[in-house]
Parts: sequence; C-alpha cells; structure tokens
Amino acid sequence: MASAPASTSDTPRNPRADTGRALKGDATRTAIVETAERLFRSMGYQKTTVADIARELRMSPANVYRFFPSKAAINEAIATRLLNTLSEHIWAIARGPASPQDRIREIFQSLHGKMVQLFFNEKRMHDMVGAAMQEHWGVVDAYVHDIDTAIRHVVLDGQATGVFDKTLDPHVFSHLVHATTVHFCHPTLIEQCVNEDLPAMAAGMAELVLRALRP
Repeated sequence: MASAPASTSDTPRNPRADTGRALKGDATRTAIVETAERLFRSMGYQKTTVADIARELRMSPANVYRFFPSKAAINEAIATRLLNTLSEHIWAIARGPASPQDRIREIFQSLHGKMVQLFFNEKRMHDMVGAAMQEHWGVVDAYVHDIDTAIRHVVLDGQATGVFDKTLDPHVFSHLVHATTVHFCHPTLIEQCVNEDLPAMAAGMAELVLRALRP
C-alpha cells in the first residue's frame, strides 16, 4: 500500500525567510511612523489621514492598516517614541556624575525645557500629544512610571550618601516629587500658563523638594 503524502505541516520552516519577513515588517512599521510624524508636523494631526500617509509611502491604505489598526494607533507609536526620547534624557541625568541635589535640579529644568522643545515649538505636534493623552493613557502611564523610576534612582543615591533623609520611602516620595512638576510639565498647563515664568517655577520647586529631602 502506498504511503500517504506528507502533510504540508511537516514541511520544514525556513528560519531565514521568517526573519526576513519580520525585518521587512519592522522596516515598514518604522516607515509608516516616520512618514506620519512628518505629515503631522507639516499638515497637523487632525488634517492628516491614513490615505495621506499611504500616498506618501506609495502603498494602499489597506496596507497601512495591516500594521496599524487606526490613525490613533499610529499616533500612539509616535507619542511613545517622543516620550521615550524624553525619558532617555532624564535617565542620562539620573545616572550622571553630578551630586544627587544637582541631579534633582537638572531633572526639573529638563522636564520643563524638553517638554516645551518637543511639543510646543511646533503647535501641530502639541495637538498630536493632546490627542495621545486623551486617547492613549497607557502611553502616558508608561512615561510617568519611567520618570518616577529615574527620580527614585537619584533619591536612593542621595540616601546612600547621606544627603537625603533615609527614613523616607523612596518609592512613595519619588512619585510625589514627580507630581510636583505637573504645573510646568503638563502640555495643557504649559499652554495655559504662557505668562508665567515656568523655568523659575521649576527651579523653585526643585529647591522646595530638596528641602523636604534633607536629613
């Protein structure tokens, strides 16, 4: 009796082909995000459509939707990338060689300065971030957690060297420290407080926090 033909499921997979497809998919996702960000900057978030993004990439809108289910999902990817850039900058300060006190001061100034630089020098990017904050709280939550952790790193360094109060809970206190930056770091509040000297407020709040951290 003749043996049954081999099942197609028994056909060996080609790992190189799978890797090539994955790399091509990653490159396409990156191209979509970069193109969308460029269009958001030039046309505005609200005016840019998925069809515009597809046209720039010379692909169909259906192909864009293979990688992102909606324009909001593309917005989330862009916001994540921008906020990750800010997080990396804050972590570089947190791990830097300056004293814990000076690192707190620099973090406060940078949180404000970088937020203005990233999202307010171009009004259209501010609109995009506003949409991200309304539609994708997960993106913002991850960013807040990352900054909390960077501040905790500095607080623990200060406690280890004796310049900060060792009786304070570094986890709780670091979250509270970050909360004090809201007035000069939240995009909506920055926009509403254009007549205030927010860099001076950031500097003053840093000194207030440092007083609370003293042994």
